[in-house]
Amino acid sequence: MNAVSTAEADSIHAQDATYQWSDSLLTGDARMDETHREFADQLGALLATPVSEQLPLYQEFIAHTVAHFAQEDRWMQATGFTASNCHTDQHAMILETMQAVVQHYQKGEADIINRMGEALAEWFDQHATSMDAGLAQHLQSVGFDSATETLANPAAVRNVTVSGCGSVSHG
Repeated sequence: MNAVSTAEADSIHAQDATYQWSDSLLTGDARMDETHREFADQLGALLATPVSEQLPLYQEFIAHTVAHFAQEDRWMQATGFTASNCHTDQHAMILETMQAVVQHYQKGEADIINRMGEALAEWFDQHATSMDAGLAQHLQSVGFDSATETLANPAAVRNVTVSGCGSVSHG
């Protein structure tokens, strides 16, 4: 793959897509939706930034995404998801890829952050409306308050195990 110079990448980037929040991404969980809005806002800002200036914003975006995914992973653990589930696995895979992008950028692949941002924009819409919407429904069904990270009735999750990508089995 040929590396694109920073000047070339900035020129190409000027015509590229942007990203912005849409209410179609609402999950019904206020805290999750707030975090998702922040994700969308940061991603949009990143994509609107010239390629030569993206690294600091991208590093802030990674930090936000680490906290975002850790938040959801905590909620899943607290409400009966098994430690090995595809939602958590997907978070880990996305973070690993996001972090690898930094090294590629530093080695001269000036357009890689922008390409990753575009891929994340496409991925996030699908993820938020499927896995995260399902998680929000699950949290509501077991009485989990994401604002306080507490269960109204901890016994509600004793007989529930969620594995795979969110299938619920009662035991």
